[in-house]
Amino acid sequence: MSERGTALPSAVAAHLEAHRQAHLDDLLELLRIPSISVLAERAGDVRAAAEWVARRLERAGIEHVQVLPTPRHPLVYGDWLHAPGRPTVLIYGHFDTQPVDPEHLWKRPPFEPWIDGDRVYARGASDDKGNMLIPILACEAWLRGEGRLPVNVRFVLEGQEEIGSPHLDAFVEAHRDLLACDLAVSADGGQFAPDVPSLTVGTRGLCALQIDVQGPATDLHSGTYGGTIQNPIHALVALLASMRAADGHVLVEGFYDRVAPLTAEQRRLLHAVPHDDDRFREALGVVALFGEPGYSTLERQGVRPTLEVNGIWGGFQGEGVKTVLPAEAHAKITCRLVPDQDPEEIQALIERHVRRHAPPGVRVQVQKLPGLARPYAMPMDHWANRAAADVLRELYGREPVYQWMGGTVPLYEVFSSQLGAYTLTFAFGSPDEQVHAPNEFFRLSSFERGKMAWARLLARLAAVKAAD
Repeated sequence: MSERGTALPSAVAAHLEAHRQAHLDDLLELLRIPSISVLAERAGDVRAAAEWVARRLERAGIEHVQVLPTPRHPLVYGDWLHAPGRPTVLIYGHFDTQPVDPEHLWKRPPFEPWIDGDRVYARGASDDKGNMLIPILACEAWLRGEGRLPVNVRFVLEGQEEIGSPHLDAFVEAHRDLLACDLAVSADGGQFAPDVPSLTVGTRGLCALQIDVQGPATDLHSGTYGGTIQNPIHALVALLASMRAADGHVLVEGFYDRVAPLTAEQRRLLHAVPHDDDRFREALGVVALFGEPGYSTLERQGVRPTLEVNGIWGGFQGEGVKTVLPAEAHAKITCRLVPDQDPEEIQALIERHVRRHAPPGVRVQVQKLPGLARPYAMPMDHWANRAAADVLRELYGREPVYQWMGGTVPLYEVFSSQLGAYTLTFAFGSPDEQVHAPNEFFRLSSFERGKMAWARLLARLAAVKAAD
C-alpha cells in the first residue's frame, strides 16, 4: 500500500454504491429511536438505541460486540483485530440525543424522520447518529468487499455524550486493555461548511455551576415589603453582572491565569478559514457580534475561554402582573475552557467570587454541577492529521482548513490521558444543520461523502503510519 493515493479497492466502492438505499433505511430506523439521555423517562430508549447499534455492528462483521453498562446509560463495544503490524484505531461516536424542546417549532415530529431534497430531518440526524453510523458502514464495505480491514479497529459508542459523558472517564480507566489503541477517531463533529473540509485540532473544556439566592421564607407583597428587604432577583442580577465587564472580559479573579496565549501559527491558520463576520451575524439573526476585545470571532469561538449564563429564573412568570417580592432566584452558568485551564479550579474560583461579591440581605449557595471536561489539543502535524488531510483534499478538491471546536467532547482528553492516544475528528456535519435546535438535519450528500471518506481514511491511516 503506497503512501500516496487513497483510491478504494473496486469491491469496497461497489459495496457502498450498491447499498445506498439500505444504508439510508438504516439511518432512518436509528433516528426513530427517541434516545434522549438527559430525560430519565427515556432511559429505555437509550438502551434500545444501544442494542440497535450493537446489532448493526455485528451485521457489519465487527466481532466481540457487547452492550456494556455504566451507572447511567450503556455504551457499545466491538472490535476487529486481524491486521498484524498495522495501527489500532479506536472509533468513537454517540447515539444519544438532546431533548427536542420547543417541540412546537418542529415542522414534523422530531423522531419521525423525513427527507426534503438533500436533507434528512430528525433529532440526532447530524449530532451524532448520521455521523456515527458512517464508520460502521465503511468498515462493513471493507469486510464485505475485501474480507479484511486495512487497520485494526475497536468501536466505543456511547449513550451519554449529551449529558457530558459523566461515567466514561472511570470506564476508560477501568478498561484500558480493552480500549488500547494507537489513535482514536471521532465521528462526532463536522466540517467548517459543506464545501470546506476541515481538521479539528482542539476542543474547549467545560465546567458548570448553579447559583441559588434565598431571600425571605416565602414570596412577599411588594407594596408592603418593597424597599425593606433585598430582592433575590436584584441580588442575583448584581452578582452575575460582577462576573463580566461590559465588553465581555471575565472579571473572576484568576480566571485567565492558566490560559495559554495564542500562537502566531494559530492566528495564521484561523485567518485562513473562509469566515465572514457579516454572513455569520446575519445567519444568527443578531444586530451585532460581541465578545472579548482584541480577538477575532473565530478566536473567541474556539481558542478563548468564556463564562456564560445559560438560564435564570425566579419570581412570577405568568401572564399579567403579580406584585410580589420573590423568595428565591437561580441561575445556571457554564464556562468553556482552553489549555491550560482546569475545570475544578475554575469552579472553585467562581465559588470564591460569589462568596466575596454576594449582596447583603440574602443567602447564596453555589452548586458545582457534574460533567466536567478538560480542554484538548492535538499536534497539527500528527500523522493522523496528515492522513486525514490527504483524504479530504482528494474528496473536496481543496486544502482543508484547521479549526478549534468551540464545544466540548469530554472523551478526547480522556483518551489522551488514559490511553495515550490523540483523537482525530473525522465527521461531516455542518454548522447550519440546527444541531440541538428544532428541525435538526443532516445532508444526504454528506452521508454519502462521509462513507467514502471513512473507507479511504482506514487505508490511508495504515499507509501514513507505516511511513511515519
